[in-house]
Amino acid sequence: MTPDYDVAVIGLGAMGSAAAYHLARGGARVLGIDRFAPPHTLGSSHGETRIIREAYFEDPCYVPLVQRAAALWRELEAESGRSLMVRTGGLMIGRPDGTLVRGAIASAETHRLAWQQLDAATVRARFPVLQPPDDLVAVWEPDAGVLFPEACVAAHLELAGRHGATLALDEPVASWRADGEGFEITTARGRHRAAHLVLAANAWLDRLLPGVRLPLAVARQPLFWFEPHDSAEAFAPDRLPIYLWEPEPDRFFYGFPSIGGLVKVAVHGRGRISDPDTLDRTVSDAEVEAMREPLARYMPAANGRFARAAVCMYANTPDDHFLIDRHPDHPRVLVISACSGHGFKFSSAIGELVPGMLLQGGNPTALVRFRWRW
Repeated sequence: MTPDYDVAVIGLGAMGSAAAYHLARGGARVLGIDRFAPPHTLGSSHGETRIIREAYFEDPCYVPLVQRAAALWRELEAESGRSLMVRTGGLMIGRPDGTLVRGAIASAETHRLAWQQLDAATVRARFPVLQPPDDLVAVWEPDAGVLFPEACVAAHLELAGRHGATLALDEPVASWRADGEGFEITTARGRHRAAHLVLAANAWLDRLLPGVRLPLAVARQPLFWFEPHDSAEAFAPDRLPIYLWEPEPDRFFYGFPSIGGLVKVAVHGRGRISDPDTLDRTVSDAEVEAMREPLARYMPAANGRFARAAVCMYANTPDDHFLIDRHPDHPRVLVISACSGHGFKFSSAIGELVPGMLLQGGNPTALVRFRWRW
């Protein structure tokens, strides 16, 4: 039987929604399938705000990709009419010899980004609500900012539909198999046939890759919102940038300026390994108090009334880099998932590369770092 679709995209969060949009925009017959109805709060593409930054401490190879992503977010804003991104600048604060500061400087120097190194006294003077001790320094980059993830996913999906994509929501995928000229996908509602597949289910990815070695660890990551108890005006987005802290080796937390009167902060990594289907979405009083500890030390004015919390998931690979490659046994199946807690910002650019990879057999150099390696 001839496939009904050129491509079926399974998972419509950050990566899947972007892939569906770019595939449909290019003229492909696209089916997008999701077990929920994105944008939603049950996966890894929510939380109201996400950081976008260029002085990328994880590896300089990410910089060209995030620069392209930023341009595409602006294009998506124009096409969708939605506000998706705000530039605030960004601070990476830590010890001079720490992973965060050294890595940010390496990326900035490699790609000749605009940046400055600030001592702790300068940070305290310019951004009084941040109180780093004298043994910390900061890397300032003017082009960092905030993305609004739910709006980004909604824009990609709305425009994918406008370009002809069919979206099957609240339809969990049970399995898929190669079948003649394409693939048969079995869902809770029936069967679909497509010539190519994109697997972008992130925390649920291992369910779609039976028999394939994929050392993926799904981590539960709480997010917290506090109401500043002092200097609320100093937390405004035009006065405070996004910030990442590494005050102790390999222990990170991050946060945002005030959006709607609340400051969002979270610990990066070290989440409890969990099953996405039984994830504990309740945030305990002990977790709130643990988040207050770095606030009390480094951002005391933010350590006010606890407003609310949410839980998202990191799908972590062993080296914390992404997985974007063809299935080892099926070259017409593309995996774009396992984003290890820092992938959202790149999704617009990765989605743009999907049609060339999947339908024209391309191998973009920007994604070489993310091939199968286990």
